[in-house]
Amino acid sequence: MPVVRAMPNIAATVGLSATAIAAGRFALERHLESARRILGAAGSVVELPESLLDAVTGLSGSGPAYVFLFAEALLSGALKVGLPAAEARVLAVQTIKGAAAMLEADPAVHPAVLRDAVTTPGGTTIAGLHELESRGFRDGVIRAIEAATDKSRLLGKGRTGKN
Repeated sequence: MPVVRAMPNIAATVGLSATAIAAGRFALERHLESARRILGAAGSVVELPESLLDAVTGLSGSGPAYVFLFAEALLSGALKVGLPAAEARVLAVQTIKGAAAMLEADPAVHPAVLRDAVTTPGGTTIAGLHELESRGFRDGVIRAIEAATDKSRLLGKGRTGKN
């Protein structure tokens, strides 16, 4: 029986899912094309080997929750420094959307190049970035993806990993 396995994410609810598909042993190109067409209506679709779908779960399956947590932190920080909640939300959401659009605009440009374009020596951005890095921001994100990937592997083997 032909099977195409898919890992979409919650952003499918707004037509912006990041979905990975993997062809099963008996899947033909026409099956993949059908999956691309159907899932493409809910966002972007990439094709990967089935062996990488647990990693996809760790990155894009769980990824929206990481971004939502980041947005929560932006809002909390904004409130802490005195910005009104409604305006802080508009600014935070637009900041995330704008940064995402810049990442999408030119896939050849590494995110570090874009980050450097915002960072002035001795400026406000480098002060904030230094604080994030000193608190383990990058490592925390990497570990979150690894943990979610590992949990997906356990669940795929029928284990919960609750021991």
